[in-house]
Amino acid sequence: MKTLRPNTVFLDGDSVRKILGTDLGHSVEDRRKNAWRICRLCQYLDNQNINVICSILSIFHDTQEWNRENYESYFEVFIDVPMEILIERDQKGLYSGSINKTVESVVGMDIPFSPPPNADLILQNYGENNTVEEMAELVFSKIH
Repeated sequence: MKTLRPNTVFLDGDSVRKILGTDLGHSVEDRRKNAWRICRLCQYLDNQNINVICSILSIFHDTQEWNRENYESYFEVFIDVPMEILIERDQKGLYSGSINKTVESVVGMDIPFSPPPNADLILQNYGENNTVEEMAELVFSKIH
């Protein structure tokens, strides 16, 4: 993407948390504050004609709608993965921690999750054959 559009920046939710400060936890209230921080950061970059790809777990439909209304061009992708596969892939140990009651505030476990109602593209990531590169190519083919 950087080759095709050099004025593109990629933001990852965990990285944004580190960049903007460590004052927020993962409670629903803190997640909401973080979501609005990310929305405003992306809007700031968008207003400077920077293409923003932001990879986050978005659980608030009001921020999704705000994004749609406030960005020059907004394209929402929902990567649909069943909970049993998320638990299998659990690289951070969040789901196993939630199951064992050692980690709280895990989306899909003790924080409800509902898919975005107006996603522009839904990718079903159920198997091993869906690489990040394949999914990215599919997304870019839809936005060009």
